[in-house]
Amino acid sequence: MTTSPETRTDLELEALYRDLAAVDLKPLWTITEQLLTPTPQPKAIPWLWSAATMKPLARRAIQLVPVERGGERRVLSLQNPGLGGRPYAAGTLWGALQCLGPRETAPAHRHTPGAIRWVLEGEGVWTTVDGDACDMHPGDLVLTPSWNWHDHVNGGDSEMFWFDGLDLPMVEALDAVFFEQYPGLGENQPQPAEHNLSERAHPPGTRYVQGAVDGALTPAPSPLLIYRWADTAAELDALAAGSDEPLIALEYVNPTTGASVLPTLACSVLRVRAGGRSRPVRRSGNAVYVAFQGHGSTVIDGQRFDWGPGDMFVAPSWSAVEHAADEQADLFLLTDAPVLRALGVHREQVLPGPQPVTGTFTPR
Repeated sequence: MTTSPETRTDLELEALYRDLAAVDLKPLWTITEQLLTPTPQPKAIPWLWSAATMKPLARRAIQLVPVERGGERRVLSLQNPGLGGRPYAAGTLWGALQCLGPRETAPAHRHTPGAIRWVLEGEGVWTTVDGDACDMHPGDLVLTPSWNWHDHVNGGDSEMFWFDGLDLPMVEALDAVFFEQYPGLGENQPQPAEHNLSERAHPPGTRYVQGAVDGALTPAPSPLLIYRWADTAAELDALAAGSDEPLIALEYVNPTTGASVLPTLACSVLRVRAGGRSRPVRRSGNAVYVAFQGHGSTVIDGQRFDWGPGDMFVAPSWSAVEHAADEQADLFLLTDAPVLRALGVHREQVLPGPQPVTGTFTPR
């Protein structure tokens, strides 16, 4: 029996693929469509973690997992169901709820991933960042730039909760994670005689920009380590008084350069007016939102997410996102925009009209 030319070619092609696989080679022509997609195809999915679920679990953790038993930090990380068990909110962003009980201390360490803290609830806590003790109050933003020593101290009698945001997944993807304990395991940095040194060194001035940073880029983090909610709220009020837009966006900036606060992370606050609805927008890059004040809803790729104070939700890259609120509401926003802008791959698209709502998310 003779073999046709077509059959012979097929057999030879199968043999080629086996031989390529045997030496760890992959033919591009078989996977081009998987690699070069028309639009981003993030593995993370839109998701919401409710405060009603997280807060009781965090309080149980305070009782059952002392800092000395649970490691250096008592943190509940946002685990996106689309990431196969990875403890990340999105492909490039870590998000978490951190809690510190009365009179507790989380000892000092440092790491190459950069971090931010957005305070949700509590008083009497300070974070010391490379020797600067930054007092924390609800609505304050505290920066922990890459490779800065940092520890958390609760000097009061009440618990505190804050949102942790890190670029850990991004730095891990670059194979650049380094971590170091402070000399003397379980110890803190020496406490300075005065707190909030960076705040006094950088008096009120250029700390915010309306909308989002679109110009300055720098590898240097902001030298101002804490941004007060009182200042942020005053800036939002002033912008809202001069505009009738349904959504007011305000990004925190490095006061010396006008760049985003960290080279890898951008932090913003969004104010949704009572009765307001923003236009749906797609942006490349991932976003984690934290509801601070008021109640509202966000439609992400057609799915409605209802939120209130303390809720956290994620919009993966190139999701269509629009916000609405029946009462005035404020959202904190963490994104990886500085990296996308630096690489020249940041894109934005405003959709012509509201998205049809195909379903409403039910929190676990």
